[in-house]
Amino acid sequence: MWGNPEGKGKRPLGRTKNRCKDNIKMNLKAVGWTGMDWIVLAQERDSWRAVLNAIMNFRVHKMRGIS
Repeated sequence: MWGNPEGKGKRPLGRTKNRCKDNIKMNLKAVGWTGMDWIVLAQERDSWRAVLNAIMNFRVHKMRGIS
């Protein structure tokens, strides 16, 4: 979770590293999650699954252009 999954690949100069936790924070922000710390939330399986389903539904609707 804290590592760099991209490995030794090169990225453009000035571009920051994207870590798994950064992607999680970005997705939670996109759906307007302002609740508790996401790490604590991830330890509660049912709550975490509900949040992930909300994110996936948001992304599907966004891709299809549905509001």
